[in-house]
Amino acid sequence: MSTQPTRWRLDRQVSAAVLVTVFLQAAAALLWAGKAAARIDEMQRRLEAQAPVAERLARLEAQAESARQSLIRIEARLERGHER
Repeated sequence: MSTQPTRWRLDRQVSAAVLVTVFLQAAAALLWAGKAAARIDEMQRRLEAQAPVAERLARLEAQAESARQSLIRIEARLERGHER
């Protein structure tokens, strides 16, 4: 018996079933990639549409905080007025 490693070889015959399977898998992968790209595009559009809303919300939060601070100052003045 020889101690030489056996080499593998590739048969040139490929059945129609293998070709159809590879084709179907490639088509499914392309469809999946297309749908994923469409979902990403839709999410980007939504995010861009929400940017002005987020900016406005930040401004409203700042205004609410300012109003709260003003109210605290007014209440403190009223309490000092009642103590006199």
